[in-house]
Amino acid sequence: MANKREDYISWDEYFMGVAILSGQRSKDPNTQVGCCIVSQDNKILSMGYNGLPTGCSDEEFPWNREGEDPLETKYVYTVHSELNAILNYRGGSLEGAKLYVSLFPCNECAKAIIQSGIKEVIYDCNKYKGTPSVAASMRMFDAAGVKYHPYKRTGRKIEIEL
Repeated sequence: MANKREDYISWDEYFMGVAILSGQRSKDPNTQVGCCIVSQDNKILSMGYNGLPTGCSDEEFPWNREGEDPLETKYVYTVHSELNAILNYRGGSLEGAKLYVSLFPCNECAKAIIQSGIKEVIYDCNKYKGTPSVAASMRMFDAAGVKYHPYKRTGRKIEIEL
């Protein structure tokens, strides 16, 4: 009987790694957020990252964070990674799925997560903790029975040469 490898990555490391790697597709110069939705039996169902809707040119829409005119900032145009992953899924129901995301979901994404039937959110960073958006997300998740908890970093470094 052969000895198997013992240093393989865990499911959480794998799915958070996929989420973080997905975020690297974002054209946003300031914030790259990625998301990976997983079935109850650890199959990847969908992925997403923050960016413009299909058909909206990355060259023609603004990426500014601030400006006098809200129409000249990214916020009114970009789709967050969680919503992108939910909308990218073409397989039917997401009922009971888990969502791995590199940044804690805003209140708008929390609504979509709840409505889609996702039951668990694992997040890497919560840099907006204490803001009204995050507080609203947590309140809605609690009310809807969606579990959420931070990803427990292992300190393992994984390199990919492309």
